[in-house]
Amino acid sequence: MELVYVFDAYCGWSYGFARTMAAVAEEHRELPVSVVSGGLFTGERKVPIRQFGYVQGANARISEVTGVPFGEAYDRLIADGSFVMDSEAAARGFAALRQVAPSRAVELAALQQEAFYVDGLSLSDASTYRAIAAKAGLDADAVAFESPASAEAAEADFRYARQLGVTSFPTLLAVSDGYTHPLAVGNATAEEVRERLAAARS
Repeated sequence: MELVYVFDAYCGWSYGFARTMAAVAEEHRELPVSVVSGGLFTGERKVPIRQFGYVQGANARISEVTGVPFGEAYDRLIADGSFVMDSEAAARGFAALRQVAPSRAVELAALQQEAFYVDGLSLSDASTYRAIAAKAGLDADAVAFESPASAEAAEADFRYARQLGVTSFPTLLAVSDGYTHPLAVGNATAEEVRERLAAARS
């Protein structure tokens, strides 16, 4: 059995789920964990954030439910509504980070989201990934955001998410012998995931 965590770096509920995901990964070190970018804002959904009029209200709800903070720098970044959330670029950046430290994928996904939601950094900028690498103690020069390999890995993530039938983020699955068992969709506590995982194992 393995855990497959499908998230999107520009998804607020994925950001809110990061603490639960970290707790689950820590508690179940015996299970391999794959972290996959889902591709929420691609194609026609890659538009200025003002077209998602619910953002501030949704963020307040996410903070209320999960306790995650939204930083002042993030508020400034999106204030005029022109910022475009590009999930392809974000997935490319995550793939570049994951390539450098695959065993730390859960942590790196959380740091990527903090870079946006707390530090107000664009996930389409190579400099953001240098900053994340530095924060994680990784070699910033090894994080190949612009490389074709990172773009290919991002596309492979999107394909795998579709193959798994994931349509909302975050989704955490237990995958065993070709079967998938949903452990969390949207939001869940570590205790809820623990109970569902025990049921999946039985």
